[in-house]
Amino acid sequence: MQTLIRLSQFVGKTFALWAALLAVLGYLMPETFKMLLPLVPWLLGIVMFGMGLTLAPTDFKILGQHPKAVVVGVLAQFLIMPFTAYALALVFKLPPEIAVGVILVGSCPGGTASNVITYLARGNVALSVAVTSISTLLAPVLTPAIFYLLAHQWLDISAGKMFISILQMVLLPIVLGVAAHMFFKKQTEAAAGMLPLVSVVSIILIIGAVVAGSKSKLADSGLLIFVVVILHNGIGYLLGFLAAKFSKLPYDAQKTLAIEVGMQNSGLGAALAAAYFGPLAAVPSAIFSVWHNISGSLLASYWAAKAERQSASE
Repeated sequence: MQTLIRLSQFVGKTFALWAALLAVLGYLMPETFKMLLPLVPWLLGIVMFGMGLTLAPTDFKILGQHPKAVVVGVLAQFLIMPFTAYALALVFKLPPEIAVGVILVGSCPGGTASNVITYLARGNVALSVAVTSISTLLAPVLTPAIFYLLAHQWLDISAGKMFISILQMVLLPIVLGVAAHMFFKKQTEAAAGMLPLVSVVSIILIIGAVVAGSKSKLADSGLLIFVVVILHNGIGYLLGFLAAKFSKLPYDAQKTLAIEVGMQNSGLGAALAAAYFGPLAAVPSAIFSVWHNISGSLLASYWAAKAERQSASE
C-alpha cells in the first residue's frame, strides 16, 4: 500500500508531464484513444467522486472566519475567466467551435490542482480549498448560465441540458463521495493517499481522447488555440491577484486567488465540450489542462523562492 501511495504522490506532482505525454499519444494513435470518448463523462465523475471523498465540514470553516476572501474568490472565478474568454474569442475572431470551447473552459469552476499549487506557493490552502469547493458546488447553475449568456451567438446551446449534465458529472459524484466518506470513513481515509493517482489517470485519459478526436483539425488550429490558452491562463492569474489586492486581502490570499482564478476545472470543460460540441471544442480544455499545471508550477516556484528570501532576510 505504501508503494502505491508513493507512486500516487509522484504521479500527482508530475501531472503536467503525464498530461503532455497523453496529448502526444492521442495525436499519434488517434484510433486507440477515440474509443475513450464515450467514457469521458464517467472519467470526470471518478475525479469528482474523489473530490467528494476528501471534503469535510472543516474545509468550509474559513467561510465563517474570512467570508470576504471566499466571496471575492468565487465572484472573481465566475466573472474574470468567462469574460476574458469571451474577449479573446472576439479579438482573435475564433471559429465557432473553438470560441465555444474557450468560453466553456472559462465558465467552469476552479480545478482541484489549484489546491496543490497554492500549497507550493505558500498561499492560503484553506482558502483555496473553500473557493474550489464552493465554485464547484455552484457550477451546475452558474456554468451553463454564464456559458449560454456569452456563447449562444456562436452555436445552438441548450443551457438546460448542460445543467443536467453538470449535475450528473459533478454534483452527483461529489454527493456520493461525501456520503461514502461519512459511512465508510475508515476505509476512505485509508485509500485517500491513492486518490491523486486515480484522478491523474482519469484526466489524462480525457486529454488523450479529445486530442485523438480532433487530430484532423489540430494541424490547422492547434497553434492558435495554444496562444489563446496561454493568454487566458495568464490574464486569469493577473486579474485574480489584482482582484484580491484591490479588495485589501492579505498577500497570501492574493497569491491564492490568483491561482484559483487562473486554474480551471478543464476536465469538466473537456467533458461538456465533447458531449455537446465535438472533440475540437474540447481541445482548449485539454491544452488548458496541460498548460495551467506547467504555468502554475512555475508561478508557485517563484513565490516559494520569494518567501524563502524574505524569511532569510528577517
